[in-house]
Amino acid sequence: MRIAIPVDRTDMEGKVHASFGRAPFFLIYETDTQDAKFFENQALVSPGGAGTKSAQVMLDYAVDALLTPRCGEKAARVLEAAGIKLHKTDSTSIEESIAAFLEGKLPPIMPVQAELSNHGGD
Repeated sequence: MRIAIPVDRTDMEGKVHASFGRAPFFLIYETDTQDAKFFENQALVSPGGAGTKSAQVMLDYAVDALLTPRCGEKAARVLEAAGIKLHKTDSTSIEESIAAFLEGKLPPIMPVQAELSNHGGD
């Protein structure tokens, strides 16, 4: 399974970023191989629609699940339509978030936080 996490830097000691679309980087983590790859969020500098653009990147990377503290409504619609599961993590630790997900302890993000759309939380 391939999971994605918005993060603040490009190593496993970094922190989970509070906002999906405005995260500086993303981690793509392969649960089968424990392979971790980081890449820059090109949508970060977008004046609008960063969440939707970031969601498209998740589709391009064939992500199965997204672990994030929050996700805007428009981005969530794109992700959910593609079959990507959204899970809420409250931990700032990348490794703790992954472990909690693998143990089935992260709840789905429900309902999608509509109030975050167009307010920097996309």
